[in-house]
Amino acid sequence: MVIINPKYELFGSDAKFSIVTGGRGSGKSFAISLLTLILSYEKGHVILFTRYTLRSAAISIIPEFLSKIELLGREQDFVVTKDEIINKVSGSKILFRGIKTSSGDQTANLKSIEGLSTWILDEAEELTDEDKFDTINLSVRQKGVQNRVIMMMNPTTKEHWIYKRFFTERGVQGSSNTIKEDTNYIHTTYLDNLENLSPSYIKDIERLKRTNQSKFDHKIMGGWLDKAEGVVFQNWRFGEFNPDKLQTSFGLDFGFSIDPDALTEVAIDKAKRKIYLKECIYQKGLQTNILSAKLNQIAGKGLIIADSAEPRLISDLKSRGANIQAVKKGTIESGVQMMLDFELIVHPDSVNLAKELNNYTYSDRASKMYVDDWNHLLDGIRYNVTYHLDNPHKGQYYV
Repeated sequence: MVIINPKYELFGSDAKFSIVTGGRGSGKSFAISLLTLILSYEKGHVILFTRYTLRSAAISIIPEFLSKIELLGREQDFVVTKDEIINKVSGSKILFRGIKTSSGDQTANLKSIEGLSTWILDEAEELTDEDKFDTINLSVRQKGVQNRVIMMMNPTTKEHWIYKRFFTERGVQGSSNTIKEDTNYIHTTYLDNLENLSPSYIKDIERLKRTNQSKFDHKIMGGWLDKAEGVVFQNWRFGEFNPDKLQTSFGLDFGFSIDPDALTEVAIDKAKRKIYLKECIYQKGLQTNILSAKLNQIAGKGLIIADSAEPRLISDLKSRGANIQAVKKGTIESGVQMMLDFELIVHPDSVNLAKELNNYTYSDRASKMYVDDWNHLLDGIRYNVTYHLDNPHKGQYYV
């Protein structure tokens, strides 16, 4: 007999959304995969199980479901392929897909799945684009069955759109078990799963609580952070932009469909060791003529330092009147270190820049020092700072 924690009453309410949060050892992945298989016994369901990045469902996810099928003793009821599980009793099926794959963004393909009744978004904290969520969410509309969207996640920072949309806007505390409006909130910790944890694992958790309370609160108890763990830039604050009337210039990082074009105005005070920053553009999908018009309106003849990876675009923008040139790129590490040597003063209206500063983190991979995310405005700033501080003869841009 398999017992599921009664907190996981996913199918006991009419709520469309369920947000399932918890720290390590909470048992949320076990419960949701088991409940998904149970749901597949109802007729009329097409269940989409996604992660933001998913290279091989056959290796990473389906074995987890196979173990649950064996636990239930119902191997005869299911047909399993490399990316689907079909329930032969009901005809319902579970599809395993990645939102971002090696061939590109799959949002358009996912939204066209016919008969979609349930969407399970695993590791939901990795989906930072709310528009992608809405695109798939709006395709969950099968008639005759209850439609559900289930988000499983380890809580990240309070800057994440999920926290703002489902917690802040609805007045819900970050670790509550309740139903609010159309959303079912489920939060569990290792304390809800003690019977399935080894004594050595529990001792490790208790040791962490004694030695690092903040890490225990976040990693184990699943608490939301004001800023990301391992954040790179802790040397910033909100403040007035360029109070000493220094000459300013701009940093530009290019984007288009997936990433935004990101422009920041920069003033460097070398004597006081301060860099003043003001977010100017943070927008996806800008055609060259529109971007050009915005740059000319905002920067005028001010110097713009841009990503050297787009020489054709830089040439085009220059021909349209922008005073723009490519940065001579150094290493990311050297540019970040220059920024860390200064106090960063951020204009209060620079909300996207504040989000990036609170979420740009060190990587735990040996191959790279920083996580390549939350860095569009920051990359543009880094180009600007690298250009000026690596070129002492450009002294008119700072004191």
